[in-house]
Amino acid sequence: MDSSNLPKREVKVIAIPDGLDQERLDAALARVLGLSRSTVVTLIDSGEVTSDGATKMKSDKVRSGEILEILMPQAKVAPSLKPTPIIGMGIVYNDDHIIVIDKPAGVAAHPSPGWQGPTVIGGILAAGFNVATSGAAERQGVVHRLDVGTTGLMVVAKDEISYSNLKDQFRDRTVTKVYHALVQGHMDPTEGTIDAPIDRHPREDYRFAVVAEGKPSVTHYKALELFPAVSLLEIELETGRTHQIRVHFSALHHPLAGDITYGADHTIAERLQISRPWLHARKLSFQHPVTGELLEFFSDYPEDLTRSLAILSGNQDRS
Repeated sequence: MDSSNLPKREVKVIAIPDGLDQERLDAALARVLGLSRSTVVTLIDSGEVTSDGATKMKSDKVRSGEILEILMPQAKVAPSLKPTPIIGMGIVYNDDHIIVIDKPAGVAAHPSPGWQGPTVIGGILAAGFNVATSGAAERQGVVHRLDVGTTGLMVVAKDEISYSNLKDQFRDRTVTKVYHALVQGHMDPTEGTIDAPIDRHPREDYRFAVVAEGKPSVTHYKALELFPAVSLLEIELETGRTHQIRVHFSALHHPLAGDITYGADHTIAERLQISRPWLHARKLSFQHPVTGELLEFFSDYPEDLTRSLAILSGNQDRS
């Protein structure tokens, strides 16, 4: 095969976040890159991870601020939309035009280079439903996304009219998107708006940051309950930038509990038994793309988030 026709492999440069100091290299990279542990181990064992020119071992302990260079897996030109059943993905609403799902953690919205895990689209196809063919090949039917580690409500279009209409609703900011998040510390004030532009981090392209020339990004919040060291917030997004909630609260020095990538304290995550950002898409409301009816959906917290709140309330053993 003529290798000149293959996509060029990307070299990713990252700095180890403070919260992963002294973690094993394979565990730290899996969290930072959003790749499976097995994919990361393959990269390390193949000599694709270096620091200061030295090849790293999977059992090496990483240091806060350490710079790593990773030769990423071969990007796929068109990621497969392979149907894959997903345990725990609930169907909240379904008709001929749209499907609303309750996404579990560890599931991406759609296929992407380097991601080997399950996807919402793969789960929908495995359940016997169709999706719209509009959009990029790997994102067919997807009108908005949730991060891999975020749980909750997501709508997918089944036909082209619905896809176009829903994209317009999200673009025009007429969709109501409400999240609940557990952040470190207590917000002051306890209710407010964060208006700060977001774009790729200037040095670490695996994450995003508040930057002067970024895209306009607006987040509204109010505190629902205050606990020692953390607060439960209700958050409404006016815009929908990648990692918006995580970036905005990290920029205010109130990162989401469990969000090590954006500066969360790993000891709090351990105490609350949470291994991902504490973030849940609680409410989704929009007009039906065909009938015009106002639809409103709610999602209960999944087990891991409920357990964290129980620990905070003193209703569960923390062992």
